[in-house]
Amino acid sequence: MKTEKAIGLLLISGAILMMIPYTVLTVIFDYPDVLRQDTGMVLTRFHAGGSTLVWVWWAFAVLGLPLLPAYGLMGQKLEAELPFVRVITTVGVISALVQVVGLLRWTFVVPVLAETYVTAGSEATREASKVVFLAIHQYGGVVLGEHLGQLFTIAWTVGMAYALRKLGLIRAWVSVLGYLASGIYLLAQAELFATVLPAVPVWDLAGLLGSTLWLVWLVVVGVQFLPMKIVEKPVSAAAGFLPFRQ
Repeated sequence: MKTEKAIGLLLISGAILMMIPYTVLTVIFDYPDVLRQDTGMVLTRFHAGGSTLVWVWWAFAVLGLPLLPAYGLMGQKLEAELPFVRVITTVGVISALVQVVGLLRWTFVVPVLAETYVTAGSEATREASKVVFLAIHQYGGVVLGEHLGQLFTIAWTVGMAYALRKLGLIRAWVSVLGYLASGIYLLAQAELFATVLPAVPVWDLAGLLGSTLWLVWLVVVGVQFLPMKIVEKPVSAAAGFLPFRQ
């Protein structure tokens, strides 16, 4: 039972820990709405945030790392019954790492650009800082963190929701919640394409709603892994896989 309890605690703690710095960023940096402002304004506001803002961004990048061992332990538990889970686990680990790399630009790259922009003695230097920020943001944020990171997260969620339901380890509504969160999260991809194709229709709430539902789903699944009675008989034909108490 120790492994199941560890999975549950890691999923719950990872989801909650990610919400803390995200909430702080919405308060002190008006994130993510600030990203829709002029680039110069973004750099100015970031510089004004000082070291506190830098540390909050670092926390946002790393506090979700408990999900990595959770992904691995879940994969080890389920892949004996459903071999495809091994691939899904790899996808989940990649999604987490890619998003961490993308977020860390706010800790180690953006502060330098913000300092240069605010203290620059020439307009040319200020404009150069804005151009570099846009390039870094478009690649590190849009391509890595939001496009690849979110797509891999969606794939892991759908695959894991299916696997857990097939083995009877979660109720139907929990798997549906995972699919719903993934579908809404997928709609948030439109905003990324709109950065290069302005005609693409965008639902502004898709990113916030999808990510929030996904975190809620993680907590719900985590609760299922805490020592408790299994929710229902496994759908799988193999009788040997009974990770929860009967």
